[in-house]
Amino acid sequence: MRHNSKHQASEAKKAISLPISRVRLIMKSSPDVSSINQDALFLTTKATELFVQHLALTSFNNRSQTEANTLNYSDLAKTAEESDTFHFLTDILPKKILAQDYLKSLEQMQDEDSDF
Repeated sequence: MRHNSKHQASEAKKAISLPISRVRLIMKSSPDVSSINQDALFLTTKATELFVQHLALTSFNNRSQTEANTLNYSDLAKTAEESDTFHFLTDILPKKILAQDYLKSLEQMQDEDSDF
């Protein structure tokens, strides 16, 4: 019975692509976390992996067909902006903007503020 549980744990670790130690480090960086249960660590790692996979597949399916079989940052940003599911990522995955375009829009906003 004990051998079987070790075998299951080994198989479960093989089912994960993300490094568990890195996920543990990120979880421990929270001041609210004092200890991490191994099951919670495994489930968080697996859930994160599935989330990233879902984001990548959704972005890949909705990408601009500029390059075949390629997923770009702009595809991820577009998915975050246009999808209700991933909209919470818009601050993390903003659309790229050229510095000159940003400076122009900043200048316009300042002009509008000075009108009041």
